[in-house]
Amino acid sequence: MKLTHDQCEQARLARDSRFDGRFFTAVKSTGIYCRPVCPAPAPKPENVEYFDNAASAAAAGYRPCLRCRPESAPLSPAWRGSETTVERALGLIHAGELDGPLAPFAERLGVSDRHLRRLFQRHLGVSPLNYALNHRLLFAKQLLAESPLPVMDVALACGFQSRRRFNDAFARQFRLTPSQVRRGEAGQPRGCCLTLNYRPPLDWAGIIRFLSDRALSGVEAIEGQVYRRTFRWQQGCGWFEVAPIPGKDALALTLHCDQPRAIRPVVQRIRQMFDLELDPMQLSRQLAQDPLLGATFQQGKVVRLPGIWSEFEALVRAIVGQQISVKGARTILTRLCERFGAPSEGPQLGWLFPQPAELAGAELSGLGLTQTRAAWIRDIALHYSQGFTAGEGDLASRVARLKTLKGVGDWTAHYVCMRAFGESDAFVASDLGLYHALGLEKGTPKQTLALAETWRPWRAYGVMALWRSLGDQQ
Repeated sequence: MKLTHDQCEQARLARDSRFDGRFFTAVKSTGIYCRPVCPAPAPKPENVEYFDNAASAAAAGYRPCLRCRPESAPLSPAWRGSETTVERALGLIHAGELDGPLAPFAERLGVSDRHLRRLFQRHLGVSPLNYALNHRLLFAKQLLAESPLPVMDVALACGFQSRRRFNDAFARQFRLTPSQVRRGEAGQPRGCCLTLNYRPPLDWAGIIRFLSDRALSGVEAIEGQVYRRTFRWQQGCGWFEVAPIPGKDALALTLHCDQPRAIRPVVQRIRQMFDLELDPMQLSRQLAQDPLLGATFQQGKVVRLPGIWSEFEALVRAIVGQQISVKGARTILTRLCERFGAPSEGPQLGWLFPQPAELAGAELSGLGLTQTRAAWIRDIALHYSQGFTAGEGDLASRVARLKTLKGVGDWTAHYVCMRAFGESDAFVASDLGLYHALGLEKGTPKQTLALAETWRPWRAYGVMALWRSLGDQQ
């Protein structure tokens, strides 16, 4: 829903954190644009204009505020639901997939570069390349302000091939040099520390409970309110930890990554894993009055979609977890990681989740798997080792592609879309826990689909809410 001028004005004057990232305030007298939560004295209304996104403010000639730091705001969800192609394009841009020419990028989306430029101009007011460049430079600004990464590593992390080109682009966009933004001393860091802002409320304790029930020893570790895990990203690997920052609507991320170029997509993946781009107001507006879900979506109880690191990992977890308990699946999966996962580092961590190539021809006996499921995992691993993915496209196309794999039915495909891709409308219609939570003793997918029709496009959140009502045991 596009905000009106009056709504933006009220949110700005109230410094309402629920609107953080949904719009930006530009001050004509200073040439600076800010987040609506900026602590600086409020400018006069006649000196203010509003922009839907940071790229539009930058294109109008404004530079980012050094106090509220717009680069750390949650990404705006205003484009969601308005144009599928724009949504897919922005997801790829935020993951670092547009650092070169526009034509091949547009081809991935099934449109011409001219049409993509037209869509971006209509929905965002800027071109795809300008949006991507601004996003890269804002992330660079955050790295410079919050981490001790050397400037050259920051440049590489943001898709630049040389420090000179990075410095030139940074100065043109912000009228600042990287050294003017740098806080503290640069050096060889033990870890990259960043702040991950979100729109409240966030039930971190609920997310931790959900992940703790499913944590794979050695790959994941949970200590109090701190979540840690190892990861792979293309040819790189590392580990990270995330914890809430007391008194702030933000999480503290410490990231150890052996490839600077992987930092940007990894950070975006972590944001998706904890569903930090969600606008709780949009979700609650539709589901808070639902007789089956309303109590869960009251203030402070809005659920999120805790993710699984990768598409392949989500599939393996889903196959192993079919028709057995969460505890039983975790035991088998932990054995799998101990036997086939490569060694890694990190507090209470020791393993990476196995790669597809490591499981494609693996002997899986003795783990607790049935022969049928072991064969399915090997077959799926073989497909992924040969380049299979359901990663791009809409929900229907992803589900259809996943169901071409042996052992993957409708429940498994939707579960993977929900946990790996963050598909808000994914729906595990035949889930036994869903039947129980809905009071359907002899439930059928047809019944749950009918009950959930009014939840669209948030059916996955309805599922999470109902699982939570059962004690997060699904």
